Parts: sequence; C-alpha cells; structure tokens
Amino acid sequence: MKWLSEFKKFAMRGNVVDMAVGIIIGAAFGKIVSSLVSDVIMPPIGVLLGGVDFSNLAVTIKQASGDTPAVVIGYGKFIQTVIDFIIIAFSIFALVKFMNALKSKAETAAEAPKPAEPTKEEQLLTEIRDLLKEKK
Repeated sequence: MKWLSEFKKFAMRGNVVDMAVGIIIGAAFGKIVSSLVSDVIMPPIGVLLGGVDFSNLAVTIKQASGDTPAVVIGYGKFIQTVIDFIIIAFSIFALVKFMNALKSKAETAAEAPKPAEPTKEEQLLTEIRDLLKEKK
C-alpha cells in the first residue's frame, strides 16, 4: 500500500501533470505538422519536381512472391518524416526563443535598480530639517 501512496504523491506533483499536458499537446501538434507536410507542403514540391508523389517513392529490394510480401525501402515517407521533424524542431526552437525573451524581459523588469541609500551627510541634514520643522 505504501508503494501506491508514493505513486499517487509522485503523479500528483505539478511537474508531472505539466509534463503530461505537454506530451498530449505535443502529440496533437505532431499530427498537425504531419498533415501540413503531407497534405500542403509535399504536393507542390512534387509538382515542381515533375509530378512526384513522395509517399510512393520507394526502392524494391525483393519482389513479392507467393505469400511473401515485397521488401521495400520507402524513402519518400522518410523524406516526409524528415521534413516533419525539421518543422517541429524549428517550431519548438521559435517557441523556446520566444519564451526566453519573455522571461528575460520579466527578469529585467523585476531587477529594477534600487534607489541608493542616503549618505550619512544626507541623513544628518534630513534629521536637522525635521527638527527645524518641529520647532516652528
């Protein structure tokens, strides 16, 4: 039972919940980028390269025979996956750069210079001023 309570304590910590949310959002973002690459970016690139459909680009190592399927290297799908990765990596880079810029702005705003403490001379003059005001 101790193991279960330790797991519950671990799972309910803020960092774990934040990480889970990040993973879920990241997975959804990955699907969006995959669709962007395969449905929006790759078709025009294929047209520019003479009507090539990247998802069908492959090298057949061994032809299918009977019940044995063909052995194929699908390099077109690999190209799409590499482009997916580049877009995701760039998006994450841009997001982290943006977050760091916001963080540094917040830190510089928080680190506003403190006013200098008055010198002993200024403190003495302030005390004299206050005493003169009391006498009047």
